[in-house]
Amino acid sequence: MTREFRERAIRSTFLLVALASITTLAMIVFFLFMEGIPIFAKVSVKGFIFGQLWYPTSDPPDFGIFPLIVASLAVTFLSSTLSIPLGVMTAIYLAEIASPKLREVVKPMVELLAALPSVVIGFFGMVVVAPVLQKVLNVPTGLNLFNASLMLAFMSIPTICTISEDAIYSVPVEVKEASLALGATHWETIARVTIPGALSGISTAVILGMSRAIGETMVVLMVAGGAALVPTSIFDPVRPMPASIAAEMAEAPFRGDHYHALFATGVVLFLFTLSFNIVADHIAHKYKQVGASTL
Repeated sequence: MTREFRERAIRSTFLLVALASITTLAMIVFFLFMEGIPIFAKVSVKGFIFGQLWYPTSDPPDFGIFPLIVASLAVTFLSSTLSIPLGVMTAIYLAEIASPKLREVVKPMVELLAALPSVVIGFFGMVVVAPVLQKVLNVPTGLNLFNASLMLAFMSIPTICTISEDAIYSVPVEVKEASLALGATHWETIARVTIPGALSGISTAVILGMSRAIGETMVVLMVAGGAALVPTSIFDPVRPMPASIAAEMAEAPFRGDHYHALFATGVVLFLFTLSFNIVADHIAHKYKQVGASTL
């Protein structure tokens, strides 16, 4: 077997694996749209997206997912306001301030948080956090928007921290040394050189953390409260789109209107997640740094 033949075989193998992945993804997207689009024969796109009532089993049924969309966006926004500062600041500390020994201990611990199953985090929020919120804040229920946001922030921090830390750590050393040689302090170098140089990676980490928050199912199913209503307070129970799909799919008649409405909700969720990833890819390419000379 010649070297050229082995290289062609390896290239062909990788090509087949890549095509299998792309084909599988395309089939999933095709099936999602195939099962979701039929609901629009019964309700308009505008009525489905902006409808205020979600009662799929009533007679006649109401298929308005606006409360579900608002709940998903509210949970994602509130969790992001908690996880982004904590994740990015932890990354800065690990990459630029912590000693090598401390970094070797803390970084694996942060990454280990990402390995926690979502059902465990949801159970913790339901059994431990919810009673505390209900007692301390004197709210009707501890299963609400705020509790869900706390748990999602806890899940997003490892992703944001790990990717941001790698981006900050990869900023060329000579650029930092040049800043220090010109008289800048360590903090000025971090603020004006290191963070701008790692902005592409940090932005990608933030968007990916938000994508994980909006697509998370088990946590919001367990601790968000399950009320398909537009929230007026961060302590109101809500039902994000993934929670509604997970809670109702098993009870929806196969190929019925309820079934197709849940798949259409999945289409909307897919479009939100796709938008986040497109934004992340755009930011990554716009602020991409290649070598020390471009910083």
